[in-house]
Amino acid sequence: MSRTATYSTTVRWEGAHWGHLVMGNGPEMKFSAPPDAHGHAGVFTPEDAFVAAANTCVMMMFVWATERFKLKLLSYECRTEGTKLIELDRTEIFTRLLFRPVIRIAAAGEPRATIEARTRRALQAAQKYSLVANSVKSEIVVEPEIIIEE
Repeated sequence: MSRTATYSTTVRWEGAHWGHLVMGNGPEMKFSAPPDAHGHAGVFTPEDAFVAAANTCVMMMFVWATERFKLKLLSYECRTEGTKLIELDRTEIFTRLLFRPVIRIAAAGEPRATIEARTRRALQAAQKYSLVANSVKSEIVVEPEIIIEE
C-alpha cells in the first residue's frame, strides 16, 4: 500500500534581496539569489539548494546501496554541478546535473573487477531510488572514480 510523507520549509523576506529559511527538520539560514541574479555572494541560494538536494539524496541512497550490496565503503565525496540554461525571455531551467563521485571501497579479499561491478550497480541503485533525482527533469550524468583498496 502506498504511503505519503510531507516535508515543509518556511521562508521570510527580510528586505532587498535577502530571505530567511527555516527547514522543517530544524536548521535555519539566510539566503539570497546568486550574484548573477542580483543577489549576494557567500550565502545559500535556491540554485545551491537544488544541486545540494540532488547530491545529498544520491549520496544517502548510495550509502544504503553499499550496505545492501555488502560493500565496505571507506569514503565517498561527490562534486555535483548543475547546468542552468537561461532563455532569451529570461526563463531558466536546470538542464543537467553532473555527479563526479570519488568512491573508495575495500576489496575485502574479493577480485577488484567484482567489487567495481558491484560498486557500479550500487551507484545505479542510488540514482534509481533517489527521491530528488527522480523528481527533477534535468539530465543526470554520473562520472565516478572508483578506487579499490586492499
